[in-house]
Amino acid sequence: MTTSSAMPAVVAINTFREAVRDRVLYNLIFFAFLMIGAAILVGQISIGIERLVIINLGLSAISLFGLVMAIFIGVGLVSKEIEKRTLYSLLAKPIRRWEFIAGKYAGLLLTLVVNTAVMTVGVILALCYIGRPYMPYDKEVLIAVYFILLSLALVTAIALFFSCFSSPMLSTLFTLGIYITGVFAEDIRGFGKITKNPAIEGLTKVVYYLVPNFHNFNAIATASHGQLIPLSLIWQNTLYAILYVAVVLLAASAVFSRRNLK
Repeated sequence: MTTSSAMPAVVAINTFREAVRDRVLYNLIFFAFLMIGAAILVGQISIGIERLVIINLGLSAISLFGLVMAIFIGVGLVSKEIEKRTLYSLLAKPIRRWEFIAGKYAGLLLTLVVNTAVMTVGVILALCYIGRPYMPYDKEVLIAVYFILLSLALVTAIALFFSCFSSPMLSTLFTLGIYITGVFAEDIRGFGKITKNPAIEGLTKVVYYLVPNFHNFNAIATASHGQLIPLSLIWQNTLYAILYVAVVLLAASAVFSRRNLK
């Protein structure tokens, strides 16, 4: 008999299996590898900057298709269970609602980690294909991939939060809106300062601190140009992502625990 403490792991494994069986997932991976293949062709045309082009386009493909996975699978994690009415039988078992949320999140995150790892191998193989020897700063590519995973972990938590009380379409719009706002968070704050209007400046400052700052997780250009990524930025981004995800998941659990599913 499955104990209550093991239920989140069971939910996570089942979520991972469902995601792996999803045909959309394989289509996204196919297009990601197609983009990496295109990077090789473009790199061969762009003599002398093959590495820059392959890493830039390759990591961009990982980020873009990972974002699509996180949003479009994440927003349906709860609503899909309700529509199929499998949630009711699951909650009838010795599992608390916060454990269900934690399991769903862990399952999708595991899916993203596996698929990101597969696509990263594709980028590495592309670099090997052009016959370029290993460089000490190649590790920055892996750090950039790690930052992409951190940003995807944030997006997944946000998508799951909205899926706890909203429809998939609205959840997608809300999550995408927050992501875009987070990417341009620094520009939004800068705009507030330019206006010299205290109300607008205060509002943009609130937005800046409230939404996740996805700009800090973008190290694609740094990695493609072979520049070093500071160690301080690695642990700061890690700590920031962990704390933000924890807060969002707590909020998701609180909302879902109060939801009337009858």
